[in-house]
Amino acid sequence: MALRLLGGAAVWLHSESARRPPLRRRYGDIDFVASSRQRAQVHRLFVALGYQAESRFNTLNGDRRLLYLDLPNARQVDVFVDQMRMCHVIDLRRRLAVEGPCVSPADLLLSKLQIYEINQKDLVDVVALLTDHHVADLDDDAINVGYIARLAAREWGLYRTVRLNTERLHAAMPDLEMDTTLAQQRLSDLWRAIEAQPKSLRWKLRARVGDRLPWYELPEEVRLPYQT
Repeated sequence: MALRLLGGAAVWLHSESARRPPLRRRYGDIDFVASSRQRAQVHRLFVALGYQAESRFNTLNGDRRLLYLDLPNARQVDVFVDQMRMCHVIDLRRRLAVEGPCVSPADLLLSKLQIYEINQKDLVDVVALLTDHHVADLDDDAINVGYIARLAAREWGLYRTVRLNTERLHAAMPDLEMDTTLAQQRLSDLWRAIEAQPKSLRWKLRARVGDRLPWYELPEEVRLPYQT
């Protein structure tokens, strides 16, 4: 089944640094991405595991996202379908055929850096990924710099959010009780590739408009039965 883990739990599996201080943290909800062709199989799997389907939400949004609840433990599972739709849309249909239970390190990194309202937990996860993975033009347990550069060169909005979060990351790193030199170097390598990637005329025109128009969406907040 093309079901791959996203989010903090995937960072924990991919990055040894996320399992020890100062980057170790608590994990709550669990995120996955799945192929739309296997949506029925995904549903049967989580119901068999004892999760309760959030039927109304799934009926309205099942073409792009599914929710399953573990009510006794106040926990939820989010399953993105084909695409990671958060502040930006990242198509993962051709990115699910990877080794192991998780999406690639590059897609994990993007899942964090594309969040406009990024928080401390997300920034910590980014540092863990950059600390434990070299950047290269491939996905073999590396951060695929060419892939990220091509996406950022295709959509100015994604580029802008990643740039803002890079600045937030630089501001947060001095407060971490660890040597972040390697993470900063790899972040610089990533940005050299992004800036070197040719940009389309459409990208350049949108860049001229800049922040005067919104360039991101805020994900829908779903209030669930265990939330007060």
